[in-house]
Amino acid sequence: MATIAEPQKMNLNGYVGFDTITRQIEKKLLKRGFQFNVIVVGQTGLGKSTLINTIFAAHLIDSKGRTSSEEPFRQTTEIQTVSHLIEENGIRLRLNIVDTPGYGDQVNNENCWEPIIKYIKDQHSAYLRKELTAMRERYIQDTRIHCCLFFISPTGHALKPIDIVVLKKLSEVVNVVPVIAKSDSLTMEERVAFKRRIKSELGFHNIKLYPYDSDELDDHERALNDSIKQMIPFAIVGSEKNVVIDGKSVRGRRNRWGVINVENEQHCEFVHLRDFLTRTHLQDLIETTAQIHYEAFRSKQLLALKESSSKQQQQQQQQQQQAQPVQQQVGPGAPVI
Repeated sequence: MATIAEPQKMNLNGYVGFDTITRQIEKKLLKRGFQFNVIVVGQTGLGKSTLINTIFAAHLIDSKGRTSSEEPFRQTTEIQTVSHLIEENGIRLRLNIVDTPGYGDQVNNENCWEPIIKYIKDQHSAYLRKELTAMRERYIQDTRIHCCLFFISPTGHALKPIDIVVLKKLSEVVNVVPVIAKSDSLTMEERVAFKRRIKSELGFHNIKLYPYDSDELDDHERALNDSIKQMIPFAIVGSEKNVVIDGKSVRGRRNRWGVINVENEQHCEFVHLRDFLTRTHLQDLIETTAQIHYEAFRSKQLLALKESSSKQQQQQQQQQQQAQPVQQQVGPGAPVI
C-alpha cells in the first residue's frame, strides 16, 4: 500500500490565485442557500412560539395553546412543522421550526417524550436512506434537527424529574440548548440561585449539553464556549410587541412596575441566546449534528445491518450443511418412498 510523504512547505515564486477558493465556496453556498432546523420542547404556555418569533424578528409560528374553554385538551405529544424562507442582506435561510404541542401537559406524562425522540431519529433514518441510495440526489434535503431549545418552567426551585429524564434522552440524539422561560417572573437573586441549582443537577446526572469540548477549537473559540457554558441555561424573555422607552421603540413587555426590554442585557439574556444561535454557532450547530449525532446514528445502523447480514449468511450455511448429509444418504439413484 502506497504511503503519502509528509508535505513540505514551499515558497511560491509568483501569484497563483488559489487563495480565492474561499470566495468560490462562498459564491456557491450563497446560490444554494442555507438550512437550519430547530425543535422547541416545553410545556404549553412557556412562550416557545413567542421566543422563536423574537429571535428571528418575524412572526413565523403561531401559539398552539388553548385559547378558549371549548378547545379540547391534547391527549398526546404532537409534532408540527412550519417552514419559512427568510432573507437577510442577500443570505437566504430556509428555517424549519418543529413544535411539540401537548408535551408535558397530561395528567400522566409517562413516555410523553417518545414521539419527540422518534421524530429526531426518523430524520436521521430518512437522511441515511437517501445517502445509501444508488442514484442519490446531488444535494440531499436535510431535515435533521440541528438544535433543540428546551424550555424550563421558571419555578425557582429545581428541575422537575421529567425534565431530567427528557434532557438526558434528548442530549443523546440532538444539540440541546436549555432556556429558563419567562424569566421576568423571577427576581435577579432567584434567577441566579435557580440557574446554580440547574447547573448542579445537570452535572450530577452527567447531562452533556451543547456546545461540546473539542481539540479542534482555537483559544478564542474555547473562551467563547466557556462563557456560553457559564451562562447556560439562558434566562430569557420573549416579546413580539414594541414598547416605547425614553422615546425609543423596543421589543419588550410592559407591566404595572415598568418595562422589560428583551434586548437589554440587564433585564434578561435574550441577546446572548440570539447571538449564540445565529451569529456565532449557527454553522457549528449544523456541523455538529452531522459529525456527532448523525454519525453515531449512522454507525449504529450500519453495524446492526452488518450483524444482521452476517447472521443470515450463517443460517444459510447451516441449512446447506444440514442438507448435504441428506443428499449423500439418499443418493441420486435411491428409490423414492
